[in-house]
Amino acid sequence: MLLRGARRLELDQDENQAALFQRHLPELVEGVCSELINGDTAIPAVNGTPPPGQKPVSLGRRVFSIPTLVSFAIAAAFLISLVTRFDIDWETTWSKLRASNPYLYGAAFASYYFGFFLRGLRWRIMLSNAQGQGESSRKLPSTLACAQYVFLGWFANTVTWFRLGDAYRAYVFTEDTGYSFSRTAGTLLAERVMDVVTVFVLLVVASLALFGAGDMGRFGLFLGGALLLVLIGVAGLLAMKQFGTRLARLLPARLKSSYDRFHQGALGSFGQLPLLLVISLLTWFTEVGRLFFVIQALGLSEATGFPLVLFVTLANAILTTVPITPGGLGIVEPGIVGLLTLSMARSEALSATLLDRSISYLSIVVLGGLVFLLRQLSRRRRGKTSLDSSSGRGGSTLE
Repeated sequence: MLLRGARRLELDQDENQAALFQRHLPELVEGVCSELINGDTAIPAVNGTPPPGQKPVSLGRRVFSIPTLVSFAIAAAFLISLVTRFDIDWETTWSKLRASNPYLYGAAFASYYFGFFLRGLRWRIMLSNAQGQGESSRKLPSTLACAQYVFLGWFANTVTWFRLGDAYRAYVFTEDTGYSFSRTAGTLLAERVMDVVTVFVLLVVASLALFGAGDMGRFGLFLGGALLLVLIGVAGLLAMKQFGTRLARLLPARLKSSYDRFHQGALGSFGQLPLLLVISLLTWFTEVGRLFFVIQALGLSEATGFPLVLFVTLANAILTTVPITPGGLGIVEPGIVGLLTLSMARSEALSATLLDRSISYLSIVVLGGLVFLLRQLSRRRRGKTSLDSSSGRGGSTLE
């Protein structure tokens, strides 16, 4: 045992800094999320051994770190600006919320969460497309299990800054299944590109329906932002396809192997493309359904047409990509209110925004935290059982 430990230490000391970062990034993400939920005070170990040079991490230092404080301060500033700069009739706002139809609100909730099932189905197909030779014999998790991984990633996005949810999703998936982390991350890149292309196309359709071809410039910020994301994503994939393999030859062997798996995951995910595109469209219409039923629940449907609901939902998606606040908090809300005031009073727009964000943000924090906590408890039970079993085997060997 001591020889194995010494051997591991020797190997760790010989690794370069880039390899160490790549190796332990998932554990850093896991540590951040663990501390935010249940107070873990150390970054999770690699196979039971802490990363080299690790010191216990204080929960207080994590929560009150400069990046976290800055991100929540920015969110608070935007929310305060929303409350103080606009003339809002709070009495009307709260009366609208109290009078909302609970059944239609439930339909909005169901539409939104059905989207996670569709995202899980799409991701499972992409994982199957990208499987390598060594993984082709492994059975993929079920669609519901993949949907749970997606949900955990979204939860991580709502409680951490800089959108760490995708990295966290890749980590928990590889931890549970043994799949390649790099290849899994590649499928997530492909998934993001497919999403931004779908959002851009639907934004253009919504803009044409709202304003016609001659007046689409009114919301050029959203269209321009979506187009920029499309160009970055598509150009990145094309560059990977044309130059990635050749440039990878210049990397050290360890990084080249990781890049090759990432390359395969990103470019190999697009099999069955027509089916993936259909699922992507349906997925985004579940998000549109959320806002549609929220507006129905508040009795504001006469003032708001479907093209505006479509446009606001997709603009919301663009705003959540801004990585400076957790889950777009403080950025999404003023944007939704501003767009909805095109067809309704400001107090009504605020009512719709609050009810909508109670699903798209607050419910993710609450339910995602519960799922995360149950997962952590299950892992600890499995770890304790494994430790007890190992101790039992060790005792019989000594005897």
